[in-house]
Amino acid sequence: MNRKTIILFGGLLVIAFAIAAGAFYSYQNEHAKAVRLQGEVDELTVRQRATELKLEDSKKMATRLQLELQEVKGQIDALSKELAQEKSSRLDASNKLEQLKADIEQQKTSRQDLEERLNQAGSEGLKMKEQIKLIQKQKDELEAKLKELEAGSDGVELGKVVVNGETPQEGAQADAAIDSKPDKKAASPKANVLEGKVMVVNKDYNFAVINLGSKDGVKIDDLFSVLRGGKAIGELKVEKVHESMSAAGFAEDMKDIIKENDIVAQKAK
Repeated sequence: MNRKTIILFGGLLVIAFAIAAGAFYSYQNEHAKAVRLQGEVDELTVRQRATELKLEDSKKMATRLQLELQEVKGQIDALSKELAQEKSSRLDASNKLEQLKADIEQQKTSRQDLEERLNQAGSEGLKMKEQIKLIQKQKDELEAKLKELEAGSDGVELGKVVVNGETPQEGAQADAAIDSKPDKKAASPKANVLEGKVMVVNKDYNFAVINLGSKDGVKIDDLFSVLRGGKAIGELKVEKVHESMSAAGFAEDMKDIIKENDIVAQKAK
């Protein structure tokens, strides 16, 4: 081989080594990149699994909350029905009470009329007794005169007998009235003021459902102020208590004022 051929062959070897070195370097870079990407993929897979687990937990929680919501709605519906029935019963009782009052007034009028008749009959009885006494007296006088005639008395003339009646004065009638007032129980003061909100408003029967119940210490006849914007707009009176909610009635003028989500604060007794 001549010198040129050797030089050419050496140059080709150098170029081949350079190409091989470049290829090996590229391979190392690609391999490192592939390893890094695989690590990122593994990390994303782990994150995805964690996210899926959280999603499953969220779905379970959403299902549980949905069930609890349905249960609360069922309790609210049952409470609304019970209170509506109670309102209807109270209305019937009120109507019966009004009828009873009317009957009592009628009986009082009848009693007064009967007493007047009894007084009149008593007065007439006294008058008749006086007339009977007068007639008895005149009868005794006539019997005495007859005895004198039978004994042979002369110049005795029987006169006419006149029965005169006198009207006695009637006595005044007095009635006594007895007033009865129900006892009032003193309410015990509370140190802590409960606060809640209005959940449901029933304008047909004038009551609202609040999210405070027996577990919060709420009792029947407790009073709550209805607040909006920090100002009192009305008052509620508890009529029925459940564990986590209560039904409270309100006055007729509150019907178009009170709304759901209004704040309620227990009033001190």
